[in-house]
This record gives sequence, C-alpha cells and structure tokens, in this order.
Amino acid sequence: MFIFAVLNESNKRTMTLDLLPLHRKGIISSINFDAVRLKLIELGCLPGNEIEVLHIAPLNDPIYILVNESHISIRKELAKEIVVELFKHELRKKRLKLP
Repeated sequence: MFIFAVLNESNKRTMTLDLLPLHRKGIISSINFDAVRLKLIELGCLPGNEIEVLHIAPLNDPIYILVNESHISIRKELAKEIVVELFKHELRKKRLKLP
C-alpha cells in the first residue's frame, strides 16, 4: 500500500485528509477556509489541532474523524481541502513510500 505524501519546505510529511489512512493521527497544518463550512471550524477543525480518521464508509465517502474531542463525518471532497502533517510516530508505524 502506498501513501502519497509530500515533503514540504520544513521537511515535514503532509497530505490531504482524504489520503490519511484509517486510525492514523496528524496535525492540521492548513485549511482552505473558502471551501470549509463555518460549522466545521467551530467544531475545532483549525490549524494546529490533532485529527484522527476513525472510520471510512464502504464506498470511501464520507470519512468519520475525531478532532478536538468532536466526532465529525465529512465528505471526501471537503477532506481534500484540509492538509494534515503526520506525527513522527505515525511515520514509524508504516514507512511511507514517496513517489
């Protein structure tokens, strides 16, 4: 299984939330605020907060996440607007293969 991640300018591995594997955690590094609803931001989906993918629906949409002690279900299209930085210990669980 390949997980596509990019190496940003500060040598941290980032990916969009829709690519974050099941039961993996990360830190929200950036959000497209024009595409994300205000309610999601009010629930704690902000840069710097920890996020975890709890469940993925059978057809890969929607995605059930845990952020700021809130359980939220979001569409995959919306998850593409959220960039997540992987925790270092998450990188060790399964080595990422960069393209």
